[in-house]
Amino acid sequence: MRDRDTTQPVVEQRGEDICRRNRPCRPADARRAVERAVTDCSGVHDGSCDAGALSDAVLVASELTTNAILHGGGITDFRVDLVGPGRRAGVRLSVCDRSHDLPVAVPATDDRGRRRLGGRGWPIVCRLAREVRVADLPSGGKCITVVVPLS
Repeated sequence: MRDRDTTQPVVEQRGEDICRRNRPCRPADARRAVERAVTDCSGVHDGSCDAGALSDAVLVASELTTNAILHGGGITDFRVDLVGPGRRAGVRLSVCDRSHDLPVAVPATDDRGRRRLGGRGWPIVCRLAREVRVADLPSGGKCITVVVPLS
């Protein structure tokens, strides 16, 4: 999947792959990486990121990493980079974990009508991202890659 990418990840360019340096990656680390990537490259991508768009990208990063930790056996890789110019600008996030299980949206209530705790993360990710891909990894596990619009 990474072979087809046309842009270089911001984290790799700076030599600051936080998840490789400090495993396991925490949601707070992912949020900071997204903020840093957008802030560091705002001049390159014409500064078209508003606070709401950045907030969406940070939330998606947090949800994906939390789900990988809670349901995927831990984070095996995390990448963030910016894609597309102007109105198509976005933050691409890739979060890999050890599980082959696909993410699912669970109903807000159980069979008896009782409200469930949790289960809202995947629908949030799908609603905020303009692209969502889930791919099996040759070495086992899966990688979820999303693009969250910055404008």
